[in-house]
Formats: sequence, C-alpha cells, structure tokens
Amino acid sequence: MKIKPYLYILLFTVAVGSIGCAKDNYDEPQSMLSGRVVYEGQPIGLRSNGVQLELWQRGYAFFSKIPVYVNQDGSFSARLFDGNYKLTRQNGVGPWINNTDSIDVQVRGNTVVDVPVTPYTFVRSATYQRNGTTITATANLQTVSTANPLESVRLYVFRTALVDDVNQNAITVTQASAIPNAAQPVVMNVTVPAALAGLDAVYVRVGVKTAGVSELAYSPAEKIALR
Repeated sequence: MKIKPYLYILLFTVAVGSIGCAKDNYDEPQSMLSGRVVYEGQPIGLRSNGVQLELWQRGYAFFSKIPVYVNQDGSFSARLFDGNYKLTRQNGVGPWINNTDSIDVQVRGNTVVDVPVTPYTFVRSATYQRNGTTITATANLQTVSTANPLESVRLYVFRTALVDDVNQNAITVTQASAIPNAAQPVVMNVTVPAALAGLDAVYVRVGVKTAGVSELAYSPAEKIALR
C-alpha cells in the first residue's frame, strides 16, 4: 500500500513532536553544589565573575566542562544533577599558585565543598576611616608565596558594593617599591569624587596585585556613610 505524501509529512511532524515532548519532560537539576575559595579557612575576595572553576563529569556522550563563576566574596554555587564530578581550578587566572590537581566531588542533594588555594599575597584584614571626602584604609597583608612578587596595593571607591579594579569611580595605587615592609599595615587614602558626593554612602575595597597575575585578591567591600 502506498502512503500519500501528506501522510509522510504528518508522520514526520508527529515524530518530531514526540521528540520535543520527551526533551521537555526531562527533569531539571535539583541539587546545589556550593562552597568558597579559601586559604586556611578564610575566603579569598575576587572580582565578581572574574575567576571561574570548572566541573567535569565523565560517562556521557559529550565530555565538556561546566563553568562555575566565583562571586566577589569567594563563594560559588551551581545547580547540578546528582553524580560524581571533577572540580578544577583554572591556571594562570586566580591570584594564587597554579594547582593542576582536581577535587573529587560527589553531589548528592545539596553539597558544600570549599576549594583550597595558596595565594601569593592577600588582604588579611582592612579597616577604614572617613574625614570629609577622604577615606583612609589600613590594610594588613599576608604573603604566602613569593614565587610571584607583590606589584601594588590598590584602594577603590565605587557607588555600589560591586567594587573592583574594573568597577570603580576612584583609585589610589601604592607600588610595592613604596612599601618598605609588607608585614606592616599599608595605609592609603582615596578621595570620594564630586560625582558621588551627593550619595548617602559609597563602597570601598582594597585589592592586591601580584606581578604576572591578571586578577587581584581583594578585601570584602565595605559601606562608608557620607552623611
């Protein structure tokens, strides 16, 4: 029996529709993997979405990475299917020593995993004082590795809490050559720009630049009241 052409079209449409329905019926991932990038339990501050981790899962037709971007407070999260994953750090991006070792992660429901790193130099703590439109920062640095030397320390001010080397309204840079002893607090001043003077508050942050490394290690952003 011959099938008329329009019946071929009808059968093809039904088949494609069935495939589409099957795809639509797949469950969404429900488990949450979260954690922080840390050194000795202290999260390393970063530029929001400036550094990413990579998740890999074997056993599927396509073996490709799942990018996981790190927030400015060093935290990260990803919604995943339950399973076994390899978590890796990108080399040459974060402000820490390259580490090619992967971390085995077993996701079963909500899972928390901290990712240890060895920073070159980072901000252990920072305090701020305001005098008129001048904000003074006192930053305590800690050098863990001298494999790459300190290049500079930077103080930023911005209109929102997403303050970093890209998002800033004013910046003061102190070169490493002007810091006689990195073990002593680094004191820096930044002036609030006139364009921000009408705001109720601004945000400040200290960043540490290591020579040969693109991304900085930052202190937490802190809100400074102007009124």
